[in-house]
Amino acid sequence: MRKISLRFRFNSLLSVAFLPPAFFSTVFSATAQEPSTAPIVLHASRLLEVDTGNMLQPGEILVEGERIKAVGTTVDHPQGAKVIDLGDTTLLPGLIDAHVHLFLHPGAEDLQTVEESVPWRTILAEQAAKADLMAGFTAERDMGTEGAGSADTAVRNAINQGLIPGPRLRVSGNAIDILGGHEDANRFNPAQHVLSNADYANTAAEIVSVMREQHKEGSDFAKVYETGPDRMVPAGSPPCMGDPICAQIETSEEPGDPEFWEFHTPYQYTEEQLKAAVAEAARLDTNVGVHCQGEPGARFAAEAGVASIDHATQLSEATMKMMKQKHIPAVPTFTIFEYFADHVPTPAAAAREHAILDYKIHEFRRQVAAGVPMAVGSDVGPFPHGTQARELELMVKYGMTPLAVLQADYLNGAQILTWQNEIGELKPGYDADIIAVPGNPLDDISVVEHVSFVMKGGVVVRR
Repeated sequence: MRKISLRFRFNSLLSVAFLPPAFFSTVFSATAQEPSTAPIVLHASRLLEVDTGNMLQPGEILVEGERIKAVGTTVDHPQGAKVIDLGDTTLLPGLIDAHVHLFLHPGAEDLQTVEESVPWRTILAEQAAKADLMAGFTAERDMGTEGAGSADTAVRNAINQGLIPGPRLRVSGNAIDILGGHEDANRFNPAQHVLSNADYANTAAEIVSVMREQHKEGSDFAKVYETGPDRMVPAGSPPCMGDPICAQIETSEEPGDPEFWEFHTPYQYTEEQLKAAVAEAARLDTNVGVHCQGEPGARFAAEAGVASIDHATQLSEATMKMMKQKHIPAVPTFTIFEYFADHVPTPAAAAREHAILDYKIHEFRRQVAAGVPMAVGSDVGPFPHGTQARELELMVKYGMTPLAVLQADYLNGAQILTWQNEIGELKPGYDADIIAVPGNPLDDISVVEHVSFVMKGGVVVRR
């Protein structure tokens, strides 16, 4: 989560993207269904081949059970097949959000752990999962419960068992953080012993121990806070501030961009500590995602071989080159930056947030030009669930083509979630996670914010 210190409250219960009961009655009935025993043929005006970028016109998909059987401009219509004509729409794979917080809702970020019980937060997380699914997100990576421990395991399992509707989930439990770090309960009365929103690990051995405990409790991957807090440095200065570890990799000698050092975010773990986390994740057949706003933490994370660098506001030339070589995607999370910039209590706070957003846009364009791989993650939670398709629109606005953003979402998103060859493309043998959007997303990416049809695992959950 991209943390901001706000001391004001939205009407939190009404801001969780709750929808009318009649709307969700459709979802509840759909959840109880098994994949259709009869084949289903989906027909639409267009179908996107994600890997090639070709747009088939028209497009058809044959679904048998939970998987795609055939794809083309026309497919076999087996006897007894149910044909669903979706008209002037484009068929796409279900959207992937590689950075969500099901256990957060607007206005509650600072005091949520203190004021709300884990059972109550779990109920709200279930509602968030429904909203995301109905918006077309059929797969997500939950990047930390923010103090709710392994409660996301219960939500994931309930979805997998068909008890509640929601996306396919990769979950981390709590994130991992140092004492006094990014998500610790800093600035509260020490006598109250306010709990951290993350699990403490101050050494490589402690990181491994925490990861093993989280794995025991059901985590699918590890989320690590690598940087924070963030601030602009108007005069400009190197991020290392004389730190000898930084000096070893010469991070302070950055050529080129004169604006590079206007952003400062201290690192929390060294390269060797992150390497211990990555090695342990590999032993568990999973990976590590990091909250990382900038240097030198980004360099440490890339050297260690993490699965993604989330937020990635500031990347040096050397880090960008390494991410391209190792195919480590950046996850920009523009939507949360935009939301915070527009929802702050004072003009001074607004100026600060807009300055960081402007800097981020500038740096993102450098990253795109350098060929840094991208994935799509919104950091939804502090803003309403079900609205995060805005992320794709912002990535296009700030420098990528619609096709490149869709490929980043589907191909790199599937890689990060370790579901390659299962989701993210409309191909035979893939999971039947399919959405339809009006018009052509290659002409207007904003149509992904208006999903009209959702199928997950061969079950129609929205039509």
